[in-house]
Amino acid sequence: MSILTQEQTKRITDRVLSLSKADECIVNIEGNRIGNIRFARNAVSTAGLADDARIQVQVAFGKKQGTATINEFDDKSIERAVRRAEDLARLAPDNPEFIPAIAKTAYKPSDTFVQKTADIDPEYRAQAAAYAIEGCRKRGLVSAGFFTDRTSFETIANSNGLFGHQVATSLDFTLTVRTEDGRGSGWVKRSARDVAKFDPREAAEIAIEKALRSVDAKALEPGRYTVIMEPAATSDLLSFMLNGFDARRADEGRSFLSKAGGKNRLGDKLFDQQVNIWSDPWDKDVAVLPWDDNMLPRERVELVKDGKINALDYSRFWAQQKNQRAVGAAGNIIMAGTNKTTEELIANTKKGVLVTRTWYIRMVDPQSVLLTGLTRDGTFYVENGKIKHPIKNFRFNESPVSMLNNIEEIGKPVVIGADEARYSMLIPSMKIRDFNFTSLSDAV
Repeated sequence: MSILTQEQTKRITDRVLSLSKADECIVNIEGNRIGNIRFARNAVSTAGLADDARIQVQVAFGKKQGTATINEFDDKSIERAVRRAEDLARLAPDNPEFIPAIAKTAYKPSDTFVQKTADIDPEYRAQAAAYAIEGCRKRGLVSAGFFTDRTSFETIANSNGLFGHQVATSLDFTLTVRTEDGRGSGWVKRSARDVAKFDPREAAEIAIEKALRSVDAKALEPGRYTVIMEPAATSDLLSFMLNGFDARRADEGRSFLSKAGGKNRLGDKLFDQQVNIWSDPWDKDVAVLPWDDNMLPRERVELVKDGKINALDYSRFWAQQKNQRAVGAAGNIIMAGTNKTTEELIANTKKGVLVTRTWYIRMVDPQSVLLTGLTRDGTFYVENGKIKHPIKNFRFNESPVSMLNNIEEIGKPVVIGADEARYSMLIPSMKIRDFNFTSLSDAV
């Protein structure tokens, strides 16, 4: 099924709402067209184009709710879905946290769609893979990667007259390059809404260079080191912490922002003065849909300001319980940075470790956001402002809360994870002191 227009989805939502006999009805229509190419051992393994669409109908009789989802758009299927949702609602117990559907709302559109990204074709995908494959063949290296491009739409409506429709595009590329003997490995990740901001040749060269430079890694004694974390490595750790900004979790003692007695740490200074984190659905680089999964309008929200916890995420139910105003949950995360490149952070480092990537990350302690994980695909020892030699990978035990307290320098933010219209990050590289490496890893 092709990407539906606003006029097409409006007719469908009007049809659903006219069929419903419930006290209230909510409709969500989503669809996407995803192109991809996957390659390994310097050869394409799969390529394709897939599209899908679905309608979700949610109804309520009083506090009893029922939901049905279909991927058939004919009139009979739509009516069956409405009746099924109503039947389920009548059988359901009352939802003690039921909140009625939101009132009619006007959404400010965000720039999530780029036509050139929507026009990506098989030839473009093949060329993106070819830059990596051919570059690796010439240097006796082995490549494995995955490129995806996505065009999607979402429509929301309810029986209070609310309606919203928006289209989005994005692309995502990851590449791992290994030496033939398996002793060196490099990796790169690129994400964008606009294909004009993606350079597959540049991305391939970075992974190739790291693979060549990471051969003959030396062992460095585990301990606490100054680290230069590239944006992809940083974002994987910060995402665990940012989930803790939910107000209910904090108030109920289930996050690092909890205080004794059912209180939270709103207003407390937890991080270095340099740390400023916010969400903004209209950001030019990481725009997201102007509503969240509960159809609440999103706003620009300052989560951390000058190191202080400035805002928490209140669901509609919890906002009602705490007499707070509910705002649409963040769809992107943006952290302030500088114009310094990662290379400049390295140049300002007397002794330290450059980390390309973190992986296999697991939570150890939710109350402190203590994480454990491994470095991989290019870890290097830095001395007197230069990369001196590759080093063996480490296991680490570290908390992003501590990391953001130990910042020495911040670099330039880059887009990480723009693969959907709901979640993107703009995260800088960072130089952090006293990062805790606990043991060595033999993996490359």
